[in-house]
Amino acid sequence: MKAISTAKAPAAIGPYSQAIEANGFVYASGQLPIDPATGAFPEGGIKEQTRQSLLNAQAILREAGLDLCNVVKTTVLLSDIANFGPMNEVYAEMFSAPFPARSAFAVKDLPKGALVEIECIAAK
Repeated sequence: MKAISTAKAPAAIGPYSQAIEANGFVYASGQLPIDPATGAFPEGGIKEQTRQSLLNAQAILREAGLDLCNVVKTTVLLSDIANFGPMNEVYAEMFSAPFPARSAFAVKDLPKGALVEIECIAAK
């Protein structure tokens, strides 16, 4: 196992790594929509937060020599399932076919009051 870390994405806020590389895969931890330059969520709503979460995941993957095109699976956690449509619009802009496999769930709460958190698995 090899830990992946970059200052271009928010630091872990607990006892976990931004990502772990193992057996030809990179497992990126769930990314909150924190702008690493400001430490805050972007202004706006679910679309802006989705974009920031994916930009954070992309920065981590790039540290491992990969990009979003290498993602094979994502998990999207939403604070409200009503945000699924707008999240999906931004998601479709950030990924291209063949799209990764995906699960999406509404959860009771997300850390720091985020509207979305996205984790991904990428293949080398």
